[in-house]
Amino acid sequence: MSVLTPEYLAHIQQQQQFDSQQMERFEAISNQSLRKSIRVNRLKITTTELRQRLEQKGFELEPIPWCNDGFWITQDRVEELQLGNLVEHLQGLFYIQEASSMLPAQALYFLEPEAKEVLDMAAAPGSKTTQLAALLGKGSSIVANELSASRIKVLHANLQRCGASNTILTNLDGRSFGEQAPEFFDAILLDAPCGGEGTVRKDPNALQNWSPQALQKISHLQKQLIDSAYAALKPGGTLIYSTCTLSFEENQQVCEHLLQTYDDIKLQPLDGLFESAGQCATKEGYLHVFPHLFDSEGFFVAAFKKSGTLSASPSVSPPKKWPFTRPNKKTLHDLEQLLLNLSSFDVQANQPYIWQRENTLWLFPPLTFKVAKSMRISRAGIKLVELHKNGDRLNHDFVMAFGETFQKKGMSLDDDTTRDFYRGIDLITSGEKASKSEAVAFYNDFPLGVVKPIQNKLKNRLPRNLVRDNPIVG
Repeated sequence: MSVLTPEYLAHIQQQQQFDSQQMERFEAISNQSLRKSIRVNRLKITTTELRQRLEQKGFELEPIPWCNDGFWITQDRVEELQLGNLVEHLQGLFYIQEASSMLPAQALYFLEPEAKEVLDMAAAPGSKTTQLAALLGKGSSIVANELSASRIKVLHANLQRCGASNTILTNLDGRSFGEQAPEFFDAILLDAPCGGEGTVRKDPNALQNWSPQALQKISHLQKQLIDSAYAALKPGGTLIYSTCTLSFEENQQVCEHLLQTYDDIKLQPLDGLFESAGQCATKEGYLHVFPHLFDSEGFFVAAFKKSGTLSASPSVSPPKKWPFTRPNKKTLHDLEQLLLNLSSFDVQANQPYIWQRENTLWLFPPLTFKVAKSMRISRAGIKLVELHKNGDRLNHDFVMAFGETFQKKGMSLDDDTTRDFYRGIDLITSGEKASKSEAVAFYNDFPLGVVKPIQNKLKNRLPRNLVRDNPIVG
């Protein structure tokens, strides 16, 4: 039985005017399972290095044409690979992400590669936020907003795993940004909530509640969200609008609403985003990806630029009721001493962004104060260390975000101990006397987390929410 109803097929045919062969291809591939794809996390590893590691394990990888860091996994029985339990995934070296969903962040980076103040308006579970963090680098600040409080936890866990230290999490209705933060962001990605017509290969029930009436309802919300995004965009800024759906009502008509409502925003064609973009480019310059074109999910991407010249925001002081204080010189000196033989993290260079609350030191993105003066923040930046009389404790977030700065010698774990580490088990040391200070455990030159030598054990400080029953190592 087809996952596409006759009513839906007639709707698509009426809008797209596909010939019979195209309709057959569209329906046939929509009833095939979606092939798996991953994106290399360049915050931690080069694309070449991860590709080599995975191919040595027997992975068959096919490059995704619009993302230099993306690959389809092409071998048979890919479901048996349990990608989420692979040690490289747990270390944050790659993200399991559908190929088409890599397009919006690529489009933003293509048009605004130097963006410093960015909003991901509907961010969970974090695929596009982590992609933006890797593309734009740690010098940028990304506000990752999610309306659902329960999904904020998933979003944070993915940012933590991927080492995205330059993010600020908010839990707001996207329709409020235009009012709370007018002309605030250099670039905005609005991957709008949608009817999900393009996801049937992953979710055969995606069209269960589809109807023309439902299209109109969700389209109304999308127009409200894009109005808000327009208002929150700086003059000269770039707006990316995307959905994982296929109907005009949620795509072209939302874009036409934006263009007809505001005189100072212009469409930016995306037909040059990648070599074969012409296969999915519309006459306007949108990308309308039907699943049979690239053997992917269905997707839609549009780009716009607001008139004016993009300018940097002036520096902003903390809000009056800011619950953090500047650490004193002794605290910063102690941090330097803690890291002296452990990490090359530059405390002095990062001093403007290091703040203290009670016994915890935090590292905040540059945009934090400006955001805090406009809206409530759920979480910003990362914890660096916890200060204690009997010795300061490194935080897992710090290690995952700045793993490349930590010394790799002396605490490299083998396959079995790495497996135990991810199971949350304290590790038994060999006969030699262990150092009393905390250390960072590594596997294949990439950090796992913090361990603390106690007698003949290494106390495992992996956060409990990251423990896995069946990590795949080796």
